[in-house]
Amino acid sequence: MLTFEHITLGQRVLFGTGQAATNLAAEVERLDARRVMVIAAPFEAEIAKKVTEKIEIALNHDEVVMHVPLEVAERARAAALTHEADLLVCVGGGSTTGLAKAIAMTSGLPIIAVPTTYAGSEATNVWGLTEASRKSTGVDDRVLPVTVIYDAELTLSLPVEMSVASGLNGMAHCIDSLWGPRVDPINSALAAEGIRALAAGLPAIVAEPQGLAGREQALYGAYLSAVAFASAGSGMHHKICHVLGGTFNLPHAETHATVLPYVLAFNAAAAPEAEVRIAAAFGSRTALEGLQELRERLDAPKALADYGFTADGIAEAAAVLLPLIPASNPRQVTEENLTRLLQAALRGEDPAVASEMVLEGESR
Repeated sequence: MLTFEHITLGQRVLFGTGQAATNLAAEVERLDARRVMVIAAPFEAEIAKKVTEKIEIALNHDEVVMHVPLEVAERARAAALTHEADLLVCVGGGSTTGLAKAIAMTSGLPIIAVPTTYAGSEATNVWGLTEASRKSTGVDDRVLPVTVIYDAELTLSLPVEMSVASGLNGMAHCIDSLWGPRVDPINSALAAEGIRALAAGLPAIVAEPQGLAGREQALYGAYLSAVAFASAGSGMHHKICHVLGGTFNLPHAETHATVLPYVLAFNAAAAPEAEVRIAAAFGSRTALEGLQELRERLDAPKALADYGFTADGIAEAAAVLLPLIPASNPRQVTEENLTRLLQAALRGEDPAVASEMVLEGESR
């Protein structure tokens, strides 16, 4: 018998290639906003200018930093207050959306998110802030954007390598959702469809970087992944990546893309229903085979060492992580097997072989 509790977050989604500026103007009017604060990193300035060409802007704010350091958030909050902003419009990736969320968390200002990557943060009520090399995350409905405007044209400037890493970040939302603390049949179904869409869209982007069909599929999949993740909650994979990002300042998307196969290999045998669902979404014999075949086609990130992580950080990472892993994780996490997982991800070892070695060690 099915017994579960599911919460669906209230949010307007406007999806249309080439329609971002028109959709944004309509939403600003609908919300009766008069003092719009636009948040976009300097390298996204031209895209933001195009998106906002039909609205009046009270303030352009461009101090966007990965992992949202608290001091950066405080300056943005002060700017919003000084300019009496009544609406936040963020144009960019996860860091940009994260900064808008940091402002909304203390001010209650509504957010319209216009994503230019496949991060998925725009569809969750999850926030993240970094202080003293520690990244804290939480859930607060005030940070959920009231509207998300998706436009595949805005992702055309995203290089293929970054598109792959960002899309695999979305894939991680899907897979982690299948054993998250609040997993249920609804978010499992959303996650499976998200896997299918991302697995179709990302290779199309690699094959034809300026094609829109693949980027539309990737955006669609990223949205589904985020909705599933917001419902299911943060699982083992995201705890690992948030600690690696906040403590060691590793790049967000590449870290997710690198760590994902190791967590999947670690958990798959202990979560047979999730494993079967993931495999089916990939159209593969096993979940790990499907993910690895996709990663091979995409030339995905392979080793944390490529992004600045070193063996010297493993002990600290494991110590910080261990109390954060949800008790509901399908497989028991210990200091020993967590350390081995991090070692394998550091070196880019074969995830299947690394997982088998851990299992053999635990059976002795």
